Parts: sequence; structure tokens; C-alpha cells
Amino acid sequence: MTDALPERESMTLPLPRHQRAHGRAELGFGLRLRGTALRHLYHAAPLRVLFPTPEPGEPPMAALVNVGGGLAGGDSLDVAVEIAEGGTAGVTTPAAEKIYRSLGEDSLVSTTLELRRDATLEWLPQETILFDGARFARHMRVRLAPGARLLAAEMLVFGRAARGERLESGALFDSWRLWRDGRLDWADATDLSGGPGTRLSQRFGFNGAGAAALLLLAASPAEALAGRDLLRGAGHDATLPRPGLLLARWLGEAMAVRAALSATLPMLRASVLKLPPQLPRLWTS
Repeated sequence: MTDALPERESMTLPLPRHQRAHGRAELGFGLRLRGTALRHLYHAAPLRVLFPTPEPGEPPMAALVNVGGGLAGGDSLDVAVEIAEGGTAGVTTPAAEKIYRSLGEDSLVSTTLELRRDATLEWLPQETILFDGARFARHMRVRLAPGARLLAAEMLVFGRAARGERLESGALFDSWRLWRDGRLDWADATDLSGGPGTRLSQRFGFNGAGAAALLLLAASPAEALAGRDLLRGAGHDATLPRPGLLLARWLGEAMAVRAALSATLPMLRASVLKLPPQLPRLWTS
């Protein structure tokens, strides 16, 4: 009598693992006889860096392009920008960044900004749109040498506003660390993990806002004070948490928040940075 045949092995196969995108961009600007010029560039898909021809009186402006069209769970982008002593440059994006619904992993964005002595950088990406179910972690690290100046803006949209969508599920962690002359000067974080819809709807929190924006100016104490007075005079709330650090925040619907940013950035460019009172061309084209 023969032994019983072994049970047939399971034919169940593991689910395929989706291919993930890991992009990187490195930018270095230096001061030359004719002004600030690019001296280092590296980019790896899906990130690409373009350089629109500057308007008269404008410093070089780099445009970060995600050729993948957005970020899914497990994708990551890593950006590093360095401005040499005395240089002036800007970084923006040609369109809003989209963070798609995740199947479980986070979409990661890490940015490092290094400004040498008396350097100036404008960090002005357009808004980031979080689809419902997105999981997004963003880390900003800034290091400023003495005399360096940074004008930065970041805007988040909680759901696809044009479709009436709200961010009900998923997660968000957004952190800032800013050092001056080797010492931590300011730190901030937003954590909407564990049910962002409930957190966003709380009255003494986001109060149902569809978008949020941060504007930051790190400059000399006199320049930051002048910038605060300028924004307050125009009807915007602005604070000086530390000498030389100006912060302004907006909550509301996406169109209104973007309009507030679009109104204040040209004012600060003209009054503090002595640049033309206009937005990056890609914001309006």
C-alpha cells in the first residue's frame, strides 16, 4: 500500500511590489563677475531642473519639475540647494505638486538649503495638493551663515478643492528646522496622523480649512521687523518669534490662501530683498 500523496502546495503568489520613484536634485550657485551663476547641477528622474530666462533685474530662478506628475506612496524626492557667499538665486516649481492616495507607504520629500555668508535664496514652490488617502512626510532643513537671507513659502491643500474633495484619511507630517551660524534658531512641525479629517475639522485647530500656507523670512532683525510692519499694514497677521525671523500663516480655502501669498511675496521681495515686486513668472504663466 502506497503512502498518501502530500497535499498540493499552495499556488498563491505574493502581490507584486509596485515600482517606486526616488528622485534627487542638487543645485549650487556661486557669485561671478556678472552676478550669480550656476556652478553645480545634478538631477535624477523623476526630478528635472529647468532654468527659465530671468526677467530684467531678476536673479537666476531654477524650476524643479517632477516629470512623474506626482508622488505615490513609497516615492521620494531629495533636494539640496547651496548658495555661495554673496550669491542670490531662487527655486520654484512650474505647477502644483500632487500627492496621490497611498496603499500604505508614505510619500517622502526631503529638502536641505545651505546659504553661505551674505547669500540670498527665494524658496517659492507652488502648492502641494494632498489627495484623500495620501500619506505625506516632508522635512525641511535650512542652514544660514551670518548675513544670509531666506524668503520661503510653502502651501498645502487638503484635498482636491475643484472636486469638492477633503482630506479625510491618510497622514501628514511636515517639519522645519532652521539653523543660524550653527545653532538651532527655529523648529516647527505639523502632525496630522491618525485621521486627518477629524484634526482638520477641529474648531481650535484648522477649523475646517481647505488649505494652509506658511511664509518665512529669515534676515537681519531690522529687515524682519520692517517686513512684519509691512504685512500688518496690508492687513495680514505676522509675528517675530525670534529676532530676524518673520512668520506669517494663512488658513482658508485654497484660492484665498494662494491669493494671500501672491499678494505678500512681491511686497517682501521689493522692500527687503530689493528685487522687482513680482511673483516668479511660472506662478502666473
